[in-house]
Amino acid sequence: MRIVSDIMGQLRSFFGWGGLQSIIGSGDYARLLTWDGLLAMVGPLIPLTLLLEFARGVLYRRFEVVSYKVPFLTYVFNAVAGRFLSIGMVGICIGFFEPHRLFLLPFNAWGLLAGYVVWELGHYLYHWLGHKVRLFWCLHSTHHAPESMHLMVSHAHFFLEAPYADLIRTTVCILLGVPPPMLAVIMFIDGTWGSFIHIGDTMLRKADLGRLGRYILTPSHHRVHHARNPRYIDTNYGNLLNIWDRTFGTYQPERADEKPDYGITRRMRKDSFLDAYFGEFVELARDVIAAPGLWNKLRYLFMPPGWSHKGEHRTAAVLKRGLANQSSG
Repeated sequence: MRIVSDIMGQLRSFFGWGGLQSIIGSGDYARLLTWDGLLAMVGPLIPLTLLLEFARGVLYRRFEVVSYKVPFLTYVFNAVAGRFLSIGMVGICIGFFEPHRLFLLPFNAWGLLAGYVVWELGHYLYHWLGHKVRLFWCLHSTHHAPESMHLMVSHAHFFLEAPYADLIRTTVCILLGVPPPMLAVIMFIDGTWGSFIHIGDTMLRKADLGRLGRYILTPSHHRVHHARNPRYIDTNYGNLLNIWDRTFGTYQPERADEKPDYGITRRMRKDSFLDAYFGEFVELARDVIAAPGLWNKLRYLFMPPGWSHKGEHRTAAVLKRGLANQSSG
């Protein structure tokens, strides 16, 4: 019975229906007008969309079990690992950095907009480091390992990536004046949109969202981000706003003549959870052990993925230069 109870608890957690179930059970529907009520109503939307996406894939015979295998096993593994490791990185950063903030934004509409721009800066920084520093790429690569795009991919993360991400994002936000209550609202919006942009083409084939895509990052932009095409790799680091990608030159719309090829550039054991989850750490360890001298060993940790002490680099920058040379030739 304990196993059944645990499974039901995981299902309630995944589908986010616990809060709504509590409100319905109490009969106090006025709670739906509160902040907690809003969370309770919005929480189940993405998981229910995932179920609908899954069903449409089956209906149109485009569903493949292998495309869900790695994200699902990653979610299960992280749920188990989370029982033994719970790091309140957001709370730690707020407590440590709040006395050192440079200013404080007002919690109103304009303050929320400014706060979201600050949050996106923190998100951009964490995400850029996750692609440009190999040690951090080992944490982030699990999210890029799936070779198809659907909502379950939003659950494919190495279990230590969240504390690393929140260390950077929360620190930037607190130092630049985002008050903790506003930060909670921003994180809720970010989490909801961050799940939605992984929606597959069985649910949303044309994912640029029309004119809206000029101002925000859409599922189409995020499909580009998950692609290993040389043109697309290491672009669109933002989550909702495209302001920092445009500022730093990493903005890349999806092209009609180039379909995203999902996955990472390293050859993987196909649909292997262990390779998707730990493979980059194994490859990094091999390179560090084989590298001559302490300096080269340290460089493997902090240089971009694909860097080699032999000069035979396969970094994203090298792949893009190769594409540019082909185009000019």
